[in-house]
Amino acid sequence: MAEDFSKAVDDGLKLSKRIYFGKDRAVAPPKPPPAMARSATSFLPSAPMAYAVIYDPGIVDNPDIPSYQPHVYGRCDPPALIPLQMNAIEMEADCYHDTAFVTVSGTWRLHCVMGSRACDCRVAIPMGHQGSILGVEVSAPRKSYSTQLVVMEDDDNRDGNGGPAQNGGFLKPNIFTLTIPQIDGGSKLSIRVRWSQKIVYSNGQFSLNVPFAFPDFVNPAGKKISKREKIQINVDAVTGGELLCKTISHPLKEVRRHAGSMGFLYDSEVLSWSKVDFSFSYAVSSSHINGGVLLESASGHDFDQREMFYMYLSPGDIRSKKVFKKDIIFIIDISGSMRGKLIEDTKNALLAALSKLNQNDSFNILAFNGETYLFSKSMELASGDAVERAIEWINTNFVAGGGTNISHPLNTAMEMLCNAQSSVPIIFLVTDGTVEDERQICAMVKNRMINGESICPRIYTFGIGLFCNHYFLRMLAMIGRGQYDAALNVDLIEPRMLTLFDKASSLILANIKMDTLDDLDELEVYHSHIPDLSSEGPLILSGRYRGNFPKTLKVEGILADFSNFVVDMKIQNAKDISVERVSARDQIEHLTAQAWLLENKQLEQKVTNLSLQTGFMSEYTRMIILETDHLKKVQESTGTKEASKKSHPQYEAPVQGQRMILLPHLGIGFGNLTETAENTPPGSETKLPEVAEIFKAASNCCETFCSYCCCMCCIQCCTRINNQCATALTQLCIGLGCFGCLTCCSEICCSGNEG
Repeated sequence: MAEDFSKAVDDGLKLSKRIYFGKDRAVAPPKPPPAMARSATSFLPSAPMAYAVIYDPGIVDNPDIPSYQPHVYGRCDPPALIPLQMNAIEMEADCYHDTAFVTVSGTWRLHCVMGSRACDCRVAIPMGHQGSILGVEVSAPRKSYSTQLVVMEDDDNRDGNGGPAQNGGFLKPNIFTLTIPQIDGGSKLSIRVRWSQKIVYSNGQFSLNVPFAFPDFVNPAGKKISKREKIQINVDAVTGGELLCKTISHPLKEVRRHAGSMGFLYDSEVLSWSKVDFSFSYAVSSSHINGGVLLESASGHDFDQREMFYMYLSPGDIRSKKVFKKDIIFIIDISGSMRGKLIEDTKNALLAALSKLNQNDSFNILAFNGETYLFSKSMELASGDAVERAIEWINTNFVAGGGTNISHPLNTAMEMLCNAQSSVPIIFLVTDGTVEDERQICAMVKNRMINGESICPRIYTFGIGLFCNHYFLRMLAMIGRGQYDAALNVDLIEPRMLTLFDKASSLILANIKMDTLDDLDELEVYHSHIPDLSSEGPLILSGRYRGNFPKTLKVEGILADFSNFVVDMKIQNAKDISVERVSARDQIEHLTAQAWLLENKQLEQKVTNLSLQTGFMSEYTRMIILETDHLKKVQESTGTKEASKKSHPQYEAPVQGQRMILLPHLGIGFGNLTETAENTPPGSETKLPEVAEIFKAASNCCETFCSYCCCMCCIQCCTRINNQCATALTQLCIGLGCFGCLTCCSEICCSGNEG
């Protein structure tokens, strides 16, 4: 799908050569990159973009200066995408601890469609790490559009009033697209996009990266067209410590600084739009493990009237921290669906992880498909010789094939780690498939954790693609007091897998528990099983409670030398941060995993309510586009409105002049047993036609016929035939020609939407 999108943009750029910008060459639009510098995904959006969806190439022209070019008959199938020229862009990011809320507002002009015609426009929004779309608002001269989350039942996936669910979705896991219907040529589109993303923590620094690199061909063609670029960053460290700014990609100026917060601003007229992604990194000064709790009361419209809390535990200066010795077992899926690039990237990540082990660590490797393959019958010290033998074993045994059986290797690994002493036992599970006995696996692991030693095996899970059940992997990690991560985009297997391994191999505080909370009337915590603290990121818990939260709170744990450690948490009321907003996504994902495990309808309803209240997507809600026709709204408000009794009640417009457009379900689902059983590799997709074909009536038929028939050999052959053969050949050619013309006419006249 991503390659098809890129090809459609390439076709659109070629088609945009029809646009006439006048005689002044200085206002000619920038040229696309040369063909030699392109890849299959060269034209994927690297910043928020808008495109004209062109089915009919005949409508492509300058709406201000008609070129009067010869009319082109035919259609583009699939449609070409012409990037719209951008006139203004503004980005604002609010950073709260490990979460950023990004708002991008911009103005684009439909510069490539003649003023008397209209076409659909597609908005593409690339997001940063673990991005989650929150809303899109589009304003056109006569209509406006906005997204909204609604509850949809399975049997409501029908056309209804909203039309087919083909108006948006994820092009890739981090690129959201939305199609806006029928915008008049020459119109200006004001687009406002909101999303949340995680702030990456590494080497003691928080780093925010936002896609903000615009290609040259979105620069407006014209000498006197102003281009204003604005970036505003607000940082609240939550911890209250001193903020130290490290790197900034754009020339921002500091405009505000208080204890634990600061603000930056960049606002300027530019000659061309930003060519690089926006990146900003900062550190919070602290020499030791520290933490705090933020409290917030429920608002009046909150469906859950219990109080909220947000607890954080930060590792402090990592250079002074000793990490736990570890006994780690890698459980790697080598089923048939892992063939090709997937298993190669997984091997590369595993080899890199083995090279990072300390010599006093021990390890083992289990490869599984329908069977289980063991590197060693006992744990091996991570010496140079053992790592070399492991590499040789991996190269020999990592051959993709067979089915998927997770239960047996997981059980084997837990048996091998049951006697671990003076170390943290870790299971690192990697899979791309789903299995039928996932709930039984969770029950088995939970029983072992209850009956286990003082430090039970920590389970870190890593999912590849969309066919595995990510909620099963998340729940397994929650029960095992580990962490979960995924590469929904299969191109990111290696870096994402290594990031999770770095967290697993840098534990500095284990067996964490909170005291003095037993006096609360009611308490609900996410995570239900508190994971260990790693030097590669803060530990964050959130939840709801009833009663009086204690004035003091102590958090206890075990350090790497197995000595006890106590942290006095700083408790304060949240002022400049919304606890509900910051913790909503993690709570939705944890509750969804619990609802899946327990098959609990009440938990599903709780997830639905939280999703509708906060705007974060869930597995039980769907996104729609609300189209408001302002002219129709005014006309209807002056007359008598008749209620339609034919429409489905869930699709009825809530106000005058509105209609709903249903988007496809945007959740990742609960795994795919069919694709796993068939060993379908994640990321595989049905290919659409290679390029957009512009069919030209009559002339295309003649060109095709002549290209095959008008050669010297054919001419010489025709001079040697008799009159009867010539007559028969002539009649055959006339018949074929008529048939070709009829085919072309049917394609032109019987096609669908003309754009």
